[in-house]
Amino acid sequence: MQHGAVVLILHTHLPYVLHHGTWPHGAEWLCEAAAECYIPLLNVLERLSREGYRAPLTVDISPVLCEQLEHPDFAELFEHYCAHHIELAKADEIYFQRTEPNPHYQTLARMWQQFYTARLSDFAERYNRSIVGALRQLQERGALEVMTCAATHGYLPLLGSDESVALQIQVACDSYRKHFGRAPRGIWLPECGYRPAYPWRTYLPVEHFSTPHPRLGIEQILWRAGLEYFVTDEPLIRRSEPLAVVLSDGSLADPVPSAEYPFARTPMELYRVASTRETASETAIILTRDQGIALQVWSAELGYPGDPNYLDFHKKHFSSALRYWRVTDAKADMRYKLLYVPEWAHQRAQLHAFHFTQLVERSLAEYRRTTGRRGVVCLPFDTELFGHWWFEGPVFLYHVLRGLALSPIARPMTASAAIEMEPPREIVRLPEGSWGRGNHHDVWIEPSVHWMWEALYRAEWRWMRLAERCAAQHRTPTLERLLAQALRELLLLQSSDWEFLVTTGSARDYAEMRFFFHHADFERLCTLAEQYSPKRGLGKKDREFLADTEARNAVFGELRFDTWMNATTLLRDHAIPR
Repeated sequence: MQHGAVVLILHTHLPYVLHHGTWPHGAEWLCEAAAECYIPLLNVLERLSREGYRAPLTVDISPVLCEQLEHPDFAELFEHYCAHHIELAKADEIYFQRTEPNPHYQTLARMWQQFYTARLSDFAERYNRSIVGALRQLQERGALEVMTCAATHGYLPLLGSDESVALQIQVACDSYRKHFGRAPRGIWLPECGYRPAYPWRTYLPVEHFSTPHPRLGIEQILWRAGLEYFVTDEPLIRRSEPLAVVLSDGSLADPVPSAEYPFARTPMELYRVASTRETASETAIILTRDQGIALQVWSAELGYPGDPNYLDFHKKHFSSALRYWRVTDAKADMRYKLLYVPEWAHQRAQLHAFHFTQLVERSLAEYRRTTGRRGVVCLPFDTELFGHWWFEGPVFLYHVLRGLALSPIARPMTASAAIEMEPPREIVRLPEGSWGRGNHHDVWIEPSVHWMWEALYRAEWRWMRLAERCAAQHRTPTLERLLAQALRELLLLQSSDWEFLVTTGSARDYAEMRFFFHHADFERLCTLAEQYSPKRGLGKKDREFLADTEARNAVFGELRFDTWMNATTLLRDHAIPR
């Protein structure tokens, strides 16, 4: 008898990089992720389906990434990227013939030629040049569930107003319906960032938002948008507070631990989240990351990707940036790296998958033995780990899903299926936090990015005042365009990626440049909207600026000023019909 469920979740996101540079930062990130992660993931799911294995997983894909993958410019850009890398690999093969006596160098160069040729064929022929379309088809066939994410991956707990949080969620739901033809059931909160309701103020002495004022809990806004669940991290559920139990008639009882409702605050159980007992009619369900099991993949020292046989991520050939060496030793100097042997790496991926599957099975079996309850193991990872950072990740993923499909103990399920298996009745108050360093906001609010948040808060306030004025006046088509583009720039400005890239040092200069450009465009658009007169219209330079900005940051094409009005309605009305 199966002792419980395992919910594997892949978080799929990149910031808006189209039309904003190519290499080393920019559109190359998008093409690289498509070639090394997204298409290999589709191939894994298609192979499992073809072989008759039922092992559904859950994928969340951020709306801003959906928009890029479906942008008319992406397909040609990706095909050029693959063709270019095929040529780079051919050039490497010629170079190795001349300089390297070991013929294995040439074999690996041909491996890269075959890899990019296959990705090009997959994209154009198997998936009809639409990765998002392929995900939609897999969802319709029951092979996976697609969650949504905040529109531009804004870090919701720190945004200055509930209106901004509601906008990120409203745009996400609208985008999801456009791409997947249905309403989303779950959402990935960016960086698993959560905040309950309380009199909130900024961490910074910024005008307008630094005085404590009532804020809704994020779960309340999700509930009002019709979203049912999100993902959190284990330390947060461990620190949660029991609030109530939902009885079969819908009434609330005191949270007295019992055999049926133990309030164990473990990642193996599902819970409802509310900020207070008084707001318990507006809840969301949480699935909690099991850190102990996930560590086998994530840990820099103990995780599988550090195995000596896997392809080394950091050492690249000087002319092509292709990788030819294996990890060898994680602490070894680059000069001592040995050549990659694909067969060895694939064998290790299969063994690691077997070990990982056993960990999941043992965890569920032990929980059933000690509690008599069926547990849920939730394992969220960044999709980019499987194929990009860890080249053999898709092979590992295939064998894990195949093993779980055959397991007599662990049943692979989508997030929604796990919730439907045993709908939770225990309500807890979840503490504020994230899955980042220290499980708080440190990564996104440390001193090096204070200037970003100061600019963001002032931009939020300026937009709110502008929107308040424009809501009560007649809006011409030109004014509508100005307002819609200003709203796009505000959403792009709110992306948590800019703070992350600065604080981690991953691409500081690029992130600061992008933030500055979006902020400058936002400010100019707001000024034009504030000064706009139907009689005067826009001058030639301003018309060109508006058209250029719309083309350069062409995300959420259906976005209108009314989108903002609809988002603010969420803060007043009950849940919208599903």
